[in-house]
Amino acid sequence: MRPLLCLMSIALLSASGTAIAGGKKADNLRPAGEAVNCVQIQQIRNTDVLDDKTIDFHMLGGKIYRNTLPHSCPGLGFEQKFMYKTSLSQLCSVDIITVLQDAGGLHRGASCGLGKFQPMEKAPTGG
Repeated sequence: MRPLLCLMSIALLSASGTAIAGGKKADNLRPAGEAVNCVQIQQIRNTDVLDDKTIDFHMLGGKIYRNTLPHSCPGLGFEQKFMYKTSLSQLCSVDIITVLQDAGGLHRGASCGLGKFQPMEKAPTGG
């Protein structure tokens, strides 16, 4: 019997991309379709925190969902890591993330609600 999938999942993020004004990383993504309420946890390959309010969820198969939190989450953009708890196999817009602070070990920081998951696609390059 398999234990409950993802009772507690921790997403540790690596910094990548180039910072631009306002602390948000530059990207070449644009919205692609209607936002959804949930994504399957098993399908999340990695995440990329862009700032205190924006997280990109990179899924297996190459799909990207951008989650724009309804309110700024203090420390998220700086720490670049968060955790979430769920007893479901999905991460949804009603779920809460908690920033993980690295101060001689991981400590819980601010807890913040997620927004909807907006499918994103790479914008065509000009030329």
